[in-house]
Amino acid sequence: PAGVTCAGDLAKMGYEITVFEALHEPGGVLLYGIPEFRLPKDAVVKPELQNLEKLGVKIETNVIVGRTITIDQLLGEEGFDAVFIGSGAGLPKFMGIDGENLNGVFSANEVLTRNNLMKAFKEDYDTPIRPGKKVAVVGGGNVAMDAARTALRLGAEVHVVYRRSDAELPARAEEVHHAKEEGVIFDVLTNPVEILGDENGWVKGMKCVKMELGEADESGRRRPQVIEGSEFILDVDTVIMSLGTSPNPLITDTTKGLDVNKWGCIVADEADGQTSREGIFAGGDAVTGAATVILAMGAGKAAAQAIDKYVKSK
Repeated sequence: PAGVTCAGDLAKMGYEITVFEALHEPGGVLLYGIPEFRLPKDAVVKPELQNLEKLGVKIETNVIVGRTITIDQLLGEEGFDAVFIGSGAGLPKFMGIDGENLNGVFSANEVLTRNNLMKAFKEDYDTPIRPGKKVAVVGGGNVAMDAARTALRLGAEVHVVYRRSDAELPARAEEVHHAKEEGVIFDVLTNPVEILGDENGWVKGMKCVKMELGEADESGRRRPQVIEGSEFILDVDTVIMSLGTSPNPLITDTTKGLDVNKWGCIVADEADGQTSREGIFAGGDAVTGAATVILAMGAGKAAAQAIDKYVKSK
C-alpha cells in the first residue's frame, strides 16, 4: 500500500515510475495478507492496480530487491533519481519453543498468502495448503483473527490461544466479536510451552500452561504469570503462529549506509520518509513495524511530495 500510493502520486506529477515487486502479482499485503472475505481482490484491489498502469506506472514482478538487483544499482547503472522503499514487515516471529520445526506449524503470513495467492478459498482450486482438522492460532492480534477465520472457512475447528485475558486482546473489538460469532474458540490465559509431534514429524498436540495476570508491566498491561502445575495438552494437528512480524533485513543488509533501529526497521523522517541516505526514502511497515494499510498509504503520499521536492532541487 505504501509503494503503490507513492507510485500513483508521483505518476500524476509526471514522473516515470517503475515498481519492483518480489511476488508474481503487485498489491503487497492488500493482495496476500488480508483475507478475501474482508477485502475482495477482484472488486477492490485489482481495479486500483489497473488504474496505476493506466497512469503509465511500469510494474516489474518477480524482482527481489537485494537479490535480483540492489538499490545502489538502481540509483547507479539503472539511472533512477530516487528510490522509495515500501517493502513492509513480512518476516514472521516465532516463540522459540521445542517443536516449532514440525510439519503442520505455519506462520500466519504463510497461511494467509497461500490462501489468497493460491485461491484456497475457492472450492474448485486444488491448493497446497493443509488446513488441518483442529487448529491452534497462537496470538491475539488482528492477523490472528484473520488466520483463525480463514482456517475456519477451510473446515477446521479453531482455537485462539492467548496468554492474557479477553480484555487484553490486541485485536480490534469487532474482529474478536466476528471470530466468536463464527465459532472460533478462545483459550485465553493460556500459553504454549512445546509443540508435540508424531513419529513422522507431524504436529499431534500442543503442551500449554494456564496463566494468571500479575502486576502491570512497562506496556501498562498486567503481566501474565504461569500457574504452577497447570500443564495440559491441547489436541491439535496444526499450529499457526501469529506473534507479529518485523521487516525482512534483505534490503537493509544490501544497502550501505541505510540506518535501521533495534527492531530492524528503517530509520526515516516521520514527515517525509527521508532515510539516512540521500535519494532513498521509505515508509509504511518497513519503517513503523507492522501497522495499518491506511498509515502506510499516508506515508507513501508524504514521501511522494518529498521525492518531488528532492528531484526538483537537483
